[in-house]
Amino acid sequence: MKNEKNILQDNFGRDHSYLRISLIERCNLRCSYCMPEEGVPLSPKSHLMTYEEIYEIAKTFVKHGVTKIRLTGGEPLVRKDFPIILEKLASLPVEISITSNAVIIDKFVDVLKAYGVKSLNISLDSLHRDKFKEITRRDNFEKVHNNILLLVKEGFKVKVNAVLIKDFNDNEIINFIKFTKDLPVSVRFIEFMPFDGNKWDMSKMVSYKDVMDRVYESFSENQVERLQDAPNDTSKNYKIKGYTGSFAIISSVTNPFCDSCNRLRLTANGQLKNCLFSATESDILGTLRAGNSIDPVIEKAVKAKFKIRGGMNTLDKLQKPERHNLNRSMITIGG
Repeated sequence: MKNEKNILQDNFGRDHSYLRISLIERCNLRCSYCMPEEGVPLSPKSHLMTYEEIYEIAKTFVKHGVTKIRLTGGEPLVRKDFPIILEKLASLPVEISITSNAVIIDKFVDVLKAYGVKSLNISLDSLHRDKFKEITRRDNFEKVHNNILLLVKEGFKVKVNAVLIKDFNDNEIINFIKFTKDLPVSVRFIEFMPFDGNKWDMSKMVSYKDVMDRVYESFSENQVERLQDAPNDTSKNYKIKGYTGSFAIISSVTNPFCDSCNRLRLTANGQLKNCLFSATESDILGTLRAGNSIDPVIEKAVKAKFKIRGGMNTLDKLQKPERHNLNRSMITIGG
């Protein structure tokens, strides 16, 4: 039940009803846009949230108005107590969804169903085995591809996330869209975003306009149908008429969706980030372990949220490398 005092509303009137919780900093892939080639320093296990702490923190957010929780990582399924975490969170009145790379998700189908998970975001950046191996530094393409088909067969709502990088996988845009012809999945093209250690620059980015230019080179305007975006949606959604599935573009760089943002992020070591691009964090876990209320920490963090992209309100600011280095690498934020 929502309290009278809305600590999840920021100074721009945005209510935050969506909490993304990273369960672990580890992953069984090594995607270049997410993890630096040399790896990242991992938090000691004692610094990570226990399943009891995840539940207590989540319960507080739900009390104040969170209605959706997404579990991320790293790869959340490599955490050994994942089923326990899911069971605990499923007792709260929230929608639970998962972001995964799907390498081992076939082992968890029954667990996901048992605790009411209906929606899954699966990362897949290429439909070619060699490219998949190059970007993930692991040879798991067939496993991931087959598990996507399995999830569809098992009745899950599946979104396939593809981070586009110029001259690497941008020539696969149409193939990805054709992937939706007979499969009820939504392929979502994500603009390459800057984080610590991922060697981002604008020249590598494939923009919303670039994607749509490719689309209209292969399909007529009459074939491309603009879909109604959901409230607070990060993506602009389309489908090809007659296709079973759909596609979308998440344009965090060229067309940020900050005005309707309702998201907060909790890292695996219990730090609250009010924006994916924010360089500042608020210590939720330390406050909880000290026996203090986390409400004031949450409220202060939410009220400190910038209007646009962690204060980087222009492309010029976004392109300054020193700003990226103040943030975490993606692997330690949570996908």
